[in-house]
Amino acid sequence: MTREITPVLAELPATEFRTRLRAFLVEHHPGRGPKEPGARLAWQKAWLATLFDAGFAGPGWPREFGGMDLPFGLQVIYHEEIAAARVPGPLGSGLNIVGPTLIRYGTPEQKQRWLRPMLRGEQIWAQGFSEPGAGSDLPSLRTSARLDEAAGEYVVSGQKVWTTHATQADMIYVLVRTGTLESRQRGISYLLTDIHAPGITVRPLRDLTGGASFAEVFFDEVRVPVDQRIGEENGGWRLVRTSLGHERAALALNQAAFYRRVLDDLTRLARSLGLLADPLVQDRFTLLEIRVRLMRYNAIRTVDTIMTTGEPGAAASVSRLIITRFEQEIHEVALDLLGPAGLVERGDPEAVENGRWLYGFLRTRASTIGAGTAEIQRNTLAEQVLGLPHDVGMPAR
Repeated sequence: MTREITPVLAELPATEFRTRLRAFLVEHHPGRGPKEPGARLAWQKAWLATLFDAGFAGPGWPREFGGMDLPFGLQVIYHEEIAAARVPGPLGSGLNIVGPTLIRYGTPEQKQRWLRPMLRGEQIWAQGFSEPGAGSDLPSLRTSARLDEAAGEYVVSGQKVWTTHATQADMIYVLVRTGTLESRQRGISYLLTDIHAPGITVRPLRDLTGGASFAEVFFDEVRVPVDQRIGEENGGWRLVRTSLGHERAALALNQAAFYRRVLDDLTRLARSLGLLADPLVQDRFTLLEIRVRLMRYNAIRTVDTIMTTGEPGAAASVSRLIITRFEQEIHEVALDLLGPAGLVERGDPEAVENGRWLYGFLRTRASTIGAGTAEIQRNTLAEQVLGLPHDVGMPAR
């Protein structure tokens, strides 16, 4: 692994940092990605390696793990420019979920082993949290991990579901029950394992778009070394809160910039179709404009909270609610505007913009479920922001 010698980007003035980053993105832009899945994956990995080797990966990560350690203002600029450049994003969920968890709670050996390969795109990580009977009520999970003290290993059996990127992943971070079922959140541990380990079976799940970005993962007496547990045995719930908080806040600035671009694309499409003269259409676009700006302002607040306290806090739930509802609504508006023409699928020569708006509409139906349902986010805000009574059926915060 080579790494170019670059100036300390975190110390540059904002204007110079933006200029350097933009110039890098223009000079090294990977171009349009191939459609064949294997070739596309290799193309994405090559881009992540290019970012890392040039010192442009991990804007919020410490420099000792290959990150940029950018101050708040430069992180805002970084995500704006990355989104505007239309380059590939991170693979898997490692960078934004288990990465921050490892940085905060991992041992020096665990950090050394996994963080740099994760950041460079050499390892793709999947999340093993939800189960058929434990989605929103995560403390009721049943995937068990029995300690084999003589071998220094856990023996894991159970099932996870709605696991994004599992078919591409190299590693999976799994919540397991090391306590009794009655112990709920007090009996959960956090394990890292090779997703190709003996006893693991990955079965793709087809979704509304026709793709299979989700999978169910089965564990049949899978052996995981004890040194691949993060934190203490039965102490995983504290780590879950960090992981889920970062998942809900992850790339909030990038998503805000991304949907700024998507709204601009939809505005141009509506203008080209002569629809913006309609006052009712203008009203809908005005509301979308307000919401995309609120998304950005709240993303800035979330990043500032992380940099100040090390945790996203309740602002992460605000981000999650704003983003998921917005991405559903913008595609609903798009299909309303296009009418029957908007129902033509990808690949059809008659599809408007290759069916991107229909695909987005179908894909975002699950947005208000993933990373904690919208109902869970509202519960978090009710308790942590508004100070309403805690739901006795849910784990204490």
